[in-house]
Amino acid sequence: MTGERITVLGAGSWGTAVAALLAHVPGVTLWARDPALAEHIDQEHENPRYLPGVALPSELHATGDLAAACADADILVLGVPSHGLRAVLGDVAPEVRPEAPVLSLAKGVEQTTHLRMTEVAAEVLAGHRRDRIGVLTGPNLAREVAAGQPTASVIAMVDPVTAAALQERFMTAVFRVYTNPDVVGCEIAGALKNVIAIAAGIAAGLGYGDNTKAALITRGLAELARLGVVLGGEPLTFSGLAGMGDLVATCTSEQSRNRRVGVELGRGRTLDEIVAELDMVAEGVKSTRAVLELAATHNVDMPIASMVGAVLYDGRRPADLVPALMLREAKAELHGIR
Repeated sequence: MTGERITVLGAGSWGTAVAALLAHVPGVTLWARDPALAEHIDQEHENPRYLPGVALPSELHATGDLAAACADADILVLGVPSHGLRAVLGDVAPEVRPEAPVLSLAKGVEQTTHLRMTEVAAEVLAGHRRDRIGVLTGPNLAREVAAGQPTASVIAMVDPVTAAALQERFMTAVFRVYTNPDVVGCEIAGALKNVIAIAAGIAAGLGYGDNTKAALITRGLAELARLGVVLGGEPLTFSGLAGMGDLVATCTSEQSRNRRVGVELGRGRTLDEIVAELDMVAEGVKSTRAVLELAATHNVDMPIASMVGAVLYDGRRPADLVPALMLREAKAELHGIR
């Protein structure tokens, strides 16, 4: 796919990092909702709002014109947060060619419909080839990727030929890409790990140490695997980059917005105060409710996610999270994972 025109919608930290990653070959356009930000990126080769201090490739073109950005794009990458994806994609649906690969970067579930982002894209882009709508996911902290630090990621897409072509286009010496046909598992893992990261952050904010962190991550993996498998995901997906890899990065890194929300909650601050200070979306804050509703619909037990929801939405004290989990009914370790 070298030489094809790629458009990345959304100039947040991750959308910008992906656009910069791809721009080692000409033909990449980044769309920013704010025209002033787009102009600054285009002229100064920096995103001062979301990736300050990171030099962007001079070959990267940025624009605030959504229709122009999508016109004739050979590949469309969706870096818009989950709650805004439907509206933005709906505005440009007539511009998107039905054969063009569409790749989502968002890690969330639509709140009202409980749809995954590829399902939202397929619904909005009526007539588009569904097997060419996929997701890029994995342990990919935006600033580290933009700085050229080595990492790995997964492109999940049903069409193996297109997935392999995208793999070749995204792969660099420091960004290793794997393919996986399990779109459901990769997307569910990406959405749920944000919820578990809030729990890990709460534990850190309360002063708990590495043993507690390891237990939350491990049992959190069991939760997201339980729901993911019920929804159609493959069990092995959750032990890979989209599952365990992304979960570890998001639960342990101080760059993780979702973990940061949890830390501040654990320190006694209110959710409104924390969200007001964030410069970007913490997907877990919005998607936890939808995840819990999905779990209830499918009768899947998710105690960690349930406690996070109780803290976020029901006024439960963060200090109650770990004791409540520790005092649950004793079970075999593998209970409910299969």
